[in-house]
Amino acid sequence: MSKHSTPGHSRNALTKTQKFSIAGVATLGAAALAFSLVPGTEATSQAADVSPVAFAASADAQQAVHASVTKQQSNADKQAKDAAAKAAADKKAADEAAAKKKAEDERKAKEAASRAAARKPVYANNLDGWIRQSLDIMKSKGIPGSYEGLHRNIMRESTGNPNAMNGWDINAQNGTPSIGLLQVIQPTFDAYHVEGTSTNIYDPVANIVAAANYAADKYGSMDNVNGAY
Repeated sequence: MSKHSTPGHSRNALTKTQKFSIAGVATLGAAALAFSLVPGTEATSQAADVSPVAFAASADAQQAVHASVTKQQSNADKQAKDAAAKAAADKKAADEAAAKKKAEDERKAKEAASRAAARKPVYANNLDGWIRQSLDIMKSKGIPGSYEGLHRNIMRESTGNPNAMNGWDINAQNGTPSIGLLQVIQPTFDAYHVEGTSTNIYDPVANIVAAANYAADKYGSMDNVNGAY
């Protein structure tokens, strides 16, 4: 058998050869790995650098949205406050205007009442005053008569005494005595009573006006009466 075919010797030579091959491959692999990592480091770095940038951009967008929402809310709140303030101001102005108008209306009403009171005549509580008040009422009711005609007949009938009563004439005998300034019997007073005057036959103005109304109906006017009527 050839010496080159010795199994033990051949196995040992291959083992050494393999060791050298493995070592070489390992060295080349390490070098290749190291070389491949150099450019990869920049790419990896770039990729790593992108992530914080994207995160920062997202955070900025969120802040911008938050700021926009906050601003809108602030604007809405301001508008609501402004609207409420305007409404309150408008209501206050309206209330003040209404109060001013009410005060002005009340002032005008008082002035009108004062003027009316100033224009309203004040009559003396005597024969002259009774005749003048009666004439004003007669004028408003369309009843004719003059101061002279009333005064003349009053002095003849009662001498100006509103409580005068005839207890002896035919009327008294019939149970309806003549009463008052113009000596009117109750049925005649009731029939010719003028609305707005007293219903008391002894009231001097009511008595004069009722008698004048009767005389106007029967004689045309109290001015035409010169005796018992």
